[in-house]
Amino acid sequence: MLSQQELKQQAATAALEIVGEVAGPDVIIGVGTGSTADLFIDGLARFKGRLRGTVASSERSAARLAALGIPVLDLNDVEYMPIYVDGADELDGRLHMIKGGGGAQTREKIVASVADRFVCIADESKLVERLGAFPLPVEVIPMARAAVARKLAALGGRPALRDGFITDNGNVILDVAGLDIVDAPALELHINNLPGVVTCGLFTQPGADIALLATQQGIRRLVRQ
Repeated sequence: MLSQQELKQQAATAALEIVGEVAGPDVIIGVGTGSTADLFIDGLARFKGRLRGTVASSERSAARLAALGIPVLDLNDVEYMPIYVDGADELDGRLHMIKGGGGAQTREKIVASVADRFVCIADESKLVERLGAFPLPVEVIPMARAAVARKLAALGGRPALRDGFITDNGNVILDVAGLDIVDAPALELHINNLPGVVTCGLFTQPGADIALLATQQGIRRLVRQ
């Protein structure tokens, strides 16, 4: 029986195979944040000299890449990336996701928007029939914390301030439990339009293009229709 860590490594290794398919001296890879993304970053070391560089979705990932000698570029200097590789806290059959357990969902969305394909790497436990068991992270400008919390409570959620956490953008996170996510794309748009919200952790506009799910029987590959 493979451990969760071994499953995460399996997913990261599968994503590295895709990097091998697209690698070239002018190629830039988008890199996500989290424990599975960390394993992907460590594996990217083998591609040093075969890529132009990377764009990181957090200061944490940027530091890990730099420590391995992998160039980290400013997204403002990048027009195109073939792939963005990142994990998920939850993923459904439509490849909609909840992300932001590490509080980096805003930068993750921004970096992913520049890439041609979003490659989600996760173990099979992250695949759910319906999103919402994992509390939805919402990045909020500090002065709007209470106002946004009231709006989220009105939606049926139970927002809780992530204690002692500040995002790379200088904002706070409200983790919202108890949401009944029937229409994830509509909910994403609604929450993102609340004054004071930077972005929520729903990724549906679009979601992932490919999911590489590590299972006890090997990699299960899901492709967005």
